[in-house]
Amino acid sequence: MKPETQKSKPQTKPLDLASIRARLSTLRGVEYWRGLEELADTEEFKALLHQEFPRHASAWMDSLDRRSFLKVMGASLALAGLGGCVSSAPAPTDEKIVPYVRQPEEIVPGKPLFFATAMPLSGFGRGVLVESHMGRPTKIEGNPEHPASLGSTDAFMQASILGFYDPDRSHVLSNAGMISTWNGFFSALNAELETQRVTQGAGLRILTETVTSPTLAYQLDLLLKKFPRAKWHQYEPAGRDSVHEGSRLAFGEVVETRYRFDRAEVILSIDSDFLFFGPGSVRYARDSAAKRRVSGPQTEINRLYVVESTPSVTGSMADHRLPLGPKDIVSFAKIVAQGLGIELSGDVPSLPARQDKWTRALIRDLQKHRGTSLVLAGDSQPPLVHALAHAMNQALGNVGTTAIHTEPIEANPANQGDSLRELVRDMEANGVQVLIMIGGNPVYTAPADLNFSSLLVKSNFSVHLSLYDDETSALCHWHIPEAHYLESWSDVRAFDGTASIIQPLIAPLYEGRTAHEILATLMSDPGRTSYEIVRDYWKQQHPGPDFETFWRTAVHDGVVHGTGAPAKQVVLKRNLFSLAAFREEQAQTQAGSA
Repeated sequence: MKPETQKSKPQTKPLDLASIRARLSTLRGVEYWRGLEELADTEEFKALLHQEFPRHASAWMDSLDRRSFLKVMGASLALAGLGGCVSSAPAPTDEKIVPYVRQPEEIVPGKPLFFATAMPLSGFGRGVLVESHMGRPTKIEGNPEHPASLGSTDAFMQASILGFYDPDRSHVLSNAGMISTWNGFFSALNAELETQRVTQGAGLRILTETVTSPTLAYQLDLLLKKFPRAKWHQYEPAGRDSVHEGSRLAFGEVVETRYRFDRAEVILSIDSDFLFFGPGSVRYARDSAAKRRVSGPQTEINRLYVVESTPSVTGSMADHRLPLGPKDIVSFAKIVAQGLGIELSGDVPSLPARQDKWTRALIRDLQKHRGTSLVLAGDSQPPLVHALAHAMNQALGNVGTTAIHTEPIEANPANQGDSLRELVRDMEANGVQVLIMIGGNPVYTAPADLNFSSLLVKSNFSVHLSLYDDETSALCHWHIPEAHYLESWSDVRAFDGTASIIQPLIAPLYEGRTAHEILATLMSDPGRTSYEIVRDYWKQQHPGPDFETFWRTAVHDGVVHGTGAPAKQVVLKRNLFSLAAFREEQAQTQAGSA
């Protein structure tokens, strides 16, 4: 390698001591100098001096008072700040920034405001209070008046504020990966719907996640009346199909069950992480913790038995925890049910001696607390375990006290796995011309054996409304950015059926749209806003001269009072577990042959 070429240094002239002596002989008085170069006052020294100090440094050699110095420095800083405020993008010529003529009296710099709204998660709402500083949401807390939170929060609620400000959120509406406009989308959609109007929507499909929003359910109902042959499908990757099928197996119909942990003295959790996961987990965690708090004359706390195959938050809080393999949990549920007097057909398997001793002690404790005990199963357990849990609660007299049955909270409590499979079959048969997907990411979350992504690519016209430009959006013809719940109007129901109005705290950061606006577009009414749609629905539900008071109260409180689902009387099916045993045996036979 060749050595790097070094820059040549300027040649300096040697000092002439004779000339220096001659100049010194003519000077009078004391003179100070730092080196012979300065004393000689050569051209090379002058050049070095100008390199060492800023330009026009000689101006600073004059006397400068403090006031003049601050003037010069203040002007420099002001000009620098003005330059930093200039955007690199050209400024719009038709927009003006106008300051407050009179500042709103509720806005006090440094003093936060709080607004009530609700956060939808897996379709169910959780009441929140959002702290806002100068018109910007900054912190999430629980709404003390909302039955799903009672002032408490969890990790999902706290993190939702970060999702709102997430820079990776989708910013623009796009068509085939290229930025487009809302008018362009409406024109393209209207052209596709012309054919569907003739065929009454035979090729129109709507795919959503779990829907509990009263307004959205009403819009979907109107859409299906306008297109009678269209179909609405639902799919949630972590759905509650086993819960619904378990209640259908036990009672012959789908019912919702809510639990009162504040009344339960003994709790049996069969692989249910109710303190962390589920529509009512925040409320359940609060009630369970309150029941374990010793205060005043109360000296007893509830006892929690947990049987699970994987360590969980609920298992870590258990007084007694029994780890079992997934295949043994069904056997355990049968043994407990039989010990509580429930007749089961067929042979009931046994457990090892140590586990059997643990189970017998649990059964005795449950029998001692009839009416104040509680049995619940996890969402991932098969329908048979849920049916057994319902039967055990009835045998213990818990129904109506610690376990309360209601009508389904979901707008359409269908089997979501079967619903998605039906959609895939129609796509395979080329029976889907227009596919509208509202939320979710089925390309990523759908079972791999359904081959959803390949079928989506071959679709004629597909639309995806999503917060992110994700895997599903990449394969759709149109991607529409979804508005965050903190910047949109909507409504949602909680785990007990209580409805809440979702109100925005800030104007949309991006050009996001809501599911209400998409459905309005499908019904050829793209000009309606979410606020108008939601307000008009509730005006139908609450007609009369006091609607304005009702609306303002609901928005202010974050709760539509009196909308909770009432208790429902249900009866266990006869010969339940002989039929259940047959189904279970048949399912195991089919799984073995597969």
